Amino acid sequence: MGCDSARPKSREVFLSHEWNAGLEKTRCHTYNKQMKRILPQRAIIRLTGPDMLHLLGRTVTHSVDNWQTGEMRYGALLTPQGKVIADYLAMLALENIYLDVHVDAADDLEKRLKMFRMRNDVTIDRLTDDVVTEGSWIDVRSPQMPHRAITPAGVSAIEMPEEDWYAARIAAGVPEWGADYRAAEVFPTDINMDMMSGIDYKKGCFVGQEVASRMKRKGKIRKRTVKVSGEALEAGADIVAGAPIGTLTSVAGSAGLALIRTDRLAKAEQDGLAFTCNGAPVTFELAEWQRAEVDSHIAEPADD
Repeated sequence: MGCDSARPKSREVFLSHEWNAGLEKTRCHTYNKQMKRILPQRAIIRLTGPDMLHLLGRTVTHSVDNWQTGEMRYGALLTPQGKVIADYLAMLALENIYLDVHVDAADDLEKRLKMFRMRNDVTIDRLTDDVVTEGSWIDVRSPQMPHRAITPAGVSAIEMPEEDWYAARIAAGVPEWGADYRAAEVFPTDINMDMMSGIDYKKGCFVGQEVASRMKRKGKIRKRTVKVSGEALEAGADIVAGAPIGTLTSVAGSAGLALIRTDRLAKAEQDGLAFTCNGAPVTFELAEWQRAEVDSHIAEPADD
């Protein structure tokens, strides 16, 4: 259920002891506190100190300007070549910043942030007594994603099944580190970070900014992650229209996410070709902005 400004708002204080320090959050949806499940494969990195905003401001893709206490932001640390090392959800608390990151990417992200810290007065550590659970924080990537919270580990012992998590994020069109890509495999636009408020092209320097900005200036994005449906989907399988146009990256039943060449999709549509995976028909569920990008290739074809 989305926020409705016309109805009365209830107030909820965070369960986590550190997030509880004077923070309140307007409840934007209904959920059962007693049934909050632990989200799979998540780790929490905490930044503390007077220079924590400065450190992120000069290294990662999202802006730290006008960041309000209690506000979630989405971003990533990139390689100098502009590829994603690790993406995360970041929450600003009164004295800390919490990074909610895939557990298999956490060590590398923590190590690199410590390397970039240099003389900045920032302590970076891993929280081991807290977990990421369902909660009241709206995931900024999509309101369809499970809402989140950081909760003491002993409060909830119920883990969300992997299949439920896959189904939820695929339905929301949100790719994930570890399933759809790993470190240094994709550019931010490949996984739609620019359309999920994950990159601020107007901020100052960040690692990989030159490449990311150049891709934006070129104006033609040729790879995107899109939602697909079909009866023979399999992660790693090609989507074919005469020739391969993309690859399935994650699947939940008859729904999946695929990294595709949008220019090849446009050409196949123009030529009236059928789309298949493992010999069975495939259909695309394109967001309005994705449809516009595909159509732009028809109007002005890109060089291969």
